[in-house]
Amino acid sequence: MSLLGQHSISSRFALAAALCLGPLLAQAGQPLQWPVSSIPAALRQNAHAVIRQQDDILTVKAAGRMVYTVHRVVTVLDEQGDNWGVAVVPYDKLTQVSYLRGTVYDADGRVVRTLRTADIKDYSNVSGASLFEDNRVRVGDLRQPRYPYTADFTYEYSSDNTLNFPAWSPQDEEHVSLEHATLRVTTPPELPLRYLEERLPQGGAVTKSQQGNQLVYAWQLTSLPALEREPYSPPLAEQVPTVYTAPTAFEVQGHRGDMTSWQGLGKWEYDLNQDRAELSPEIKAKVAALVKDISEPRQRVRKVYEYLQNSTRYVSVQLGIGGWQAFPASTVASTGYGDCKALSNYCMALLRAAGVESFCAMIGAGEQRAAIRTSFPSNQFNHMILCVPMPKDTVWLECTSQSEAFGYLGSFTGGRHALLLTPQGGKLVRTPSYAAAVNGQFRNAEVVIDDKGHGRATVRTLSSGLQQDALAQMISALPADEQRKRAYARLGLPTVTIEQSSWQPNRQGALPAVTERLTLALPSYASLTGRRLFLVPNLLNRLPPPAPSVGARQTPLVLHLPFTDADTVRFKVPADYKPESVPAPVQLRTAFGSYEAQVQVLQDGTIQYIRRLQMPDGHFEAAQYEAYEAFRQRISKADRMQLVLVRPES
Repeated sequence: MSLLGQHSISSRFALAAALCLGPLLAQAGQPLQWPVSSIPAALRQNAHAVIRQQDDILTVKAAGRMVYTVHRVVTVLDEQGDNWGVAVVPYDKLTQVSYLRGTVYDADGRVVRTLRTADIKDYSNVSGASLFEDNRVRVGDLRQPRYPYTADFTYEYSSDNTLNFPAWSPQDEEHVSLEHATLRVTTPPELPLRYLEERLPQGGAVTKSQQGNQLVYAWQLTSLPALEREPYSPPLAEQVPTVYTAPTAFEVQGHRGDMTSWQGLGKWEYDLNQDRAELSPEIKAKVAALVKDISEPRQRVRKVYEYLQNSTRYVSVQLGIGGWQAFPASTVASTGYGDCKALSNYCMALLRAAGVESFCAMIGAGEQRAAIRTSFPSNQFNHMILCVPMPKDTVWLECTSQSEAFGYLGSFTGGRHALLLTPQGGKLVRTPSYAAAVNGQFRNAEVVIDDKGHGRATVRTLSSGLQQDALAQMISALPADEQRKRAYARLGLPTVTIEQSSWQPNRQGALPAVTERLTLALPSYASLTGRRLFLVPNLLNRLPPPAPSVGARQTPLVLHLPFTDADTVRFKVPADYKPESVPAPVQLRTAFGSYEAQVQVLQDGTIQYIRRLQMPDGHFEAAQYEAYEAFRQRISKADRMQLVLVRPES
């Protein structure tokens, strides 16, 4: 997918090949800097690294020019904090790195070495799906083999792209504490800063002043202990103190825009691409032939979408303004490829030729992505899709996929806000959500158990909606041997052999589905003890208990995937074995879902197990986690209940 030209200002990553570490040279006569002994004990607790000082300075020079300077000092306490010993500064055609400097100190605060120009490496930062990108990174590596050590980095870059002001969130990782951090923004009065403060502690709010003819905004944070995400909690980005910043007016390569409203931001993106949807007469004629016998609008859209999927592929090209401006539709038609913007724009042009109106839409893609901050117009998007209004409903199209079902967005872009790009400007709208009833996993299994407890099973599972997403991706992306490895991992049985396997996708219905068929050998599935067989009727869908809470819960409980599971398992057991102990039926009803399980002995001696679990998505108060934990514990216990069979004495 295209990143629409965005870069992560504070990105850090582990390099595949470690750079050379300089010798440990104590500099005699120099004053000690940042001794580890001066770190308060509370900030070392549960921390892999401590941010001693971070000072960020954003200087807005003009609507189309900004300079960003960072000074960051971090003490790395152990190997798990090593990524803080590396500074990564991204740049591209519109951004230039002015300098990157660094010094590393030992635990006592003595200089070990200083980053030399020859130590700074330059790497391409091109994604695997891109044909051309100008994204690169400068990397300074001060990692040391002995802990603790302290890395002190200073870097600066300037940019002619002011669409994306940085977000200030210095404590953006788990197990990292913070001593002191500051943010200072200087801007001309005609370009006042727009900002949004979230979760700032008392005393952390903005202070405003004037320096000469410049407006100055300043923030600071002090003494923040390390965080550890609780189970089923919001993303860390929704837990830590953050200041989001954005311009009023911005400019990218001579294209000026207004970001004070969603309408203005959408109008800028729309105008940037408004003349890039022209098709050749030949392509228009091909589209007309495709839909000539189809009068129903939705079926016309389906036909065009299938043509798009069969004739194009996703390839990203991100150069300069190309991060936001699409290839012309005629170029995509001739080359057969494009990024998310180009393919969405091309599909819009094809639909126009078919007499159907549609609109491109910018969206934040990715599972469990933080929600759009709707009250703060800014570029919070990394992807583009297509919206096709219909008389009764709206069709959404993912134009980068050759295999996605028509009108289905899934967990990648479903259930969130998107910015619709219209001639009148941008408009925030919601993409479809998928409720528990449509995210199904329906399993039927027939199991034969012999008198030694060994089993053989044939299993058919129909997965739909969000529950088929991972399977569909597996089918399209992995070879058969890898598919079987994934199947073993999902089964969760210690001793099992997959004798036969197949996966059949169905993308023609209202929702995509995948049918999985497995034949399994189950050695010692039932435990044989004397005259008794001990059998767990729940074959393949045992829900583990949640991670236990430690102390009082601090954060909300977040359930991301609404789903419905229904299992029916029938066991043929040896004729001389009769049920001695049959588990009682279980029924649970809570705010977190419903669960039913029962074991039945049929007239022909077959043991039938029926289980149904339905759970919603949603946010719940922290105080409710204890009840959720109890609900999950009861399910886990019921899923492992045993049936006891006994044969007569000889």
